[in-house]
Amino acid sequence: MRFVEPGKLYRMIKDELDAAYFEVMSKGDLINRQQLRNFEENLAKFVGTKYAVGLNSGYDSLHISMRAAGIGPGDEVIVPAHTFVASCSAIVNVGATPVLVDVAKDFNIDADKIEEVITPRTKGIMPVHLSGWMADMPRIMEIADKYNLIVIEDACQSLGSAVNGKGAGAWGLTGCFSFYPFKILGGYGDGGAITTNSEEVATFARRIRFNGEDRDTGEYHGHGFTCLLDNLQAAFLDVKLRYMREWIAKRQSIANRYREALSDLPDLLLPHYNKPGFDHVYQNYTLRSTQGSAFSDYLKENGIEVLTQFRKPYYKHAGLKLTDKGFPETEALSREVCSLPMNVEIDDDEVEYVIHVVRSFYGK
Repeated sequence: MRFVEPGKLYRMIKDELDAAYFEVMSKGDLINRQQLRNFEENLAKFVGTKYAVGLNSGYDSLHISMRAAGIGPGDEVIVPAHTFVASCSAIVNVGATPVLVDVAKDFNIDADKIEEVITPRTKGIMPVHLSGWMADMPRIMEIADKYNLIVIEDACQSLGSAVNGKGAGAWGLTGCFSFYPFKILGGYGDGGAITTNSEEVATFARRIRFNGEDRDTGEYHGHGFTCLLDNLQAAFLDVKLRYMREWIAKRQSIANRYREALSDLPDLLLPHYNKPGFDHVYQNYTLRSTQGSAFSDYLKENGIEVLTQFRKPYYKHAGLKLTDKGFPETEALSREVCSLPMNVEIDDDEVEYVIHVVRSFYGK
């Protein structure tokens, strides 16, 4: 059983995706055309911001956000110890210093540990909303306001999630999204976007994604990059965006079925946190198993593709040259993490098979 099945999802909405393809191809709308602008407008409305800017990847959205915020050499940015390396790399690649903070039981940055690492050089905080569940943004924004810090949200795994009705990507200076095929809104290739309420940031991002050029005037406003969201991908993503609320409801239904069937197993910590006002959209159904790799290997041996992100914390890779100060929660969950299949293509029989294999591992 595949973790996700893009081909199956394509067949579910084939007519609409094909229509988008033929519109783009027949018009020759290949770079920076109306399909991209339509998607950006619709994405901003979905997230709840004034602007969205399509980029080439989730990493680009993080990197360009750092530059838009004026973060660079001499600055420090707080980032969780448990995340995909791109979160940290975006900080390093603008010349700033990442300051790692351990996470809480929900896999996201522990807000209680943020203030203790703030120094006069701290310029920003990058909370990461993992697996469809947001970090404690009300608390983080309070801290940011208290110390006059910039917040860049890494929302690459949590499009559609919210806290008290305010969407992921609508809290900080920017929200950063990835449309990598495994994401809740996945393209047919890579892609990303920034969301923001700042016209200045949106203008900066539009220019820098196109080598620093203002496409309306032809004026160059600085040395930029080539990281524009492909127009064809934007057309596909705009089709899929129409289904997001329906697909989130499907994911939540699958998560509830997992919860009903697995909550009696004491060696599993399921991703149901019951925090008032917080919505889980289940980009991934990420649990913790006391048995770690023995559990995930058993599922793979029985034909179930699972994710184990990340067995080795990114700061332990010598090539990254990061300081390991000891992050006990990150290291504990890294030994135990496992994401079960979670997608809108999965059918009821497949869900029941996953449940059967999990329970059989525990002799149930």
